[in-house]
Amino acid sequence: MTRLRFALLNAAHDGANTRRNFRREIDADLVEFDATAGDLPDHTEFDGVVVTGSRSSVYWDEAWIPPLVDYVAEAAERGVPVLGVCYGHQVLAEALGGRVAGMDGFEIGYNEIRRVRDDPLFEGIDESFTAFTTHGDAVVELPPSATLLAENDRGVHAFRDGHCWGVQFHPEYDVETARDVTDGKRDQIGDARVDTVLGSITPDAYDAACEAKALFENFTAYAERLAADGAEPAAADD
Repeated sequence: MTRLRFALLNAAHDGANTRRNFRREIDADLVEFDATAGDLPDHTEFDGVVVTGSRSSVYWDEAWIPPLVDYVAEAAERGVPVLGVCYGHQVLAEALGGRVAGMDGFEIGYNEIRRVRDDPLFEGIDESFTAFTTHGDAVVELPPSATLLAENDRGVHAFRDGHCWGVQFHPEYDVETARDVTDGKRDQIGDARVDTVLGSITPDAYDAACEAKALFENFTAYAERLAADGAEPAAADD
């Protein structure tokens, strides 16, 4: 089978870390689009779509956000596998009829997440696992046809709807990204909390969180099976 071709919808305003992380973790040809600049594909002929994190909120009045939500809705409707990560998870929820709102407080750092049911995306990942989280918004209403897959005491951390998955946590983060993102939150959560979280970003914590990276391989394997089952191949042109 030919190599899979995914659209990477980069919603990070400074996308260098994001680009590096997803290109390292996803074993597919990634065609990148700068979603914040209004750069989106003009078709859905990909083997999968991946939507990244962002410092924006999905409910902000910014011109680039509604077209991104609409594109994800169209891809999902056409049966394209979609993986949304953090902000991408929230975009996917909105696109499929769910609701996102601001949280009471901010979740950041390596935290424990609990799977509530089995799913191919979480194959090889323990029922309780560690992942880096950084978010002040959460999915407060799942899409009508979605199934909750993982959560913690701060809310929804994963759901599935058909061929689409959203994960609130960041399985793609490396230590450098975790530190950069945390250090950038000083104005939002204060120096004391930032310094505490920075102190917890250790090699051991990162090693524990690497278990969750399996979901990228699982998503790619799912997309590959779907393509092999007779889905239309991705177009040759962008």
